[in-house]
Amino acid sequence: MQRRAFIKAVTLSSAGLATGSVPVYAQLAAEEYDFVFTRLSYESGDWEVDERMPANVLNSLIEYTTLRVNLTERVIALADPAMLTAPFCYLAGRRLVNFSHAESENFVRYVNNGGFVFVDDCNHDIDGMFATSFEKQMADLFGTEALQKIPDNHPVYSSFFEFDGPPMSSQELNGWGDDLVHKYLKAIEINGRIAVLYSNKDLGCEWDFDFRNKRFMRVDNTRFAVNIVIYSMTA
Repeated sequence: MQRRAFIKAVTLSSAGLATGSVPVYAQLAAEEYDFVFTRLSYESGDWEVDERMPANVLNSLIEYTTLRVNLTERVIALADPAMLTAPFCYLAGRRLVNFSHAESENFVRYVNNGGFVFVDDCNHDIDGMFATSFEKQMADLFGTEALQKIPDNHPVYSSFFEFDGPPMSSQELNGWGDDLVHKYLKAIEINGRIAVLYSNKDLGCEWDFDFRNKRFMRVDNTRFAVNIVIYSMTA
């Protein structure tokens, strides 16, 4: 059952991320929009994947919620301190993840101070380059036990639409990658709240289509994206 209650805007102060002066664009974003889609670029990998996905997710937020949505995807380098002001970030790729010193510092500071990062493995392959290098990076930054599978009754699965666990993606079912259906997502939780949500399901590719084609779908496959966003804003 979907919950269409008004979702309160997340401000920079409530996210606990504002320190010192705040960039003008961030002030405007906080005042004019409830949600801005921020993609993180990073030096080591191919972060510019699934180019149509953000527009499709933004369209779903407009369709299903009352959020005031910025229609423009924002790309910020992970090494740029400006990313610390973004309540929601997306990071994806297929290749190596090997953060620089500045990228590592910002990632840790962001995660430990109330930020939310949705990370998607575009290989959907637990033994692939992105998966192995990203999980090693998280172990190096947060400890070997930090990234854990989350249960099917986790609040992220009921934050807007009701799911009984992570939805299957056609990317998994078509036999690409490791030819497995990943029946779980992983997360790093800080103070009982997901700070890093990690998927091997290639959800970015699943949602990478022209939003106008959703009318041909029996069930809108971007509904879980709405759950992720709403969870990031309300948990």
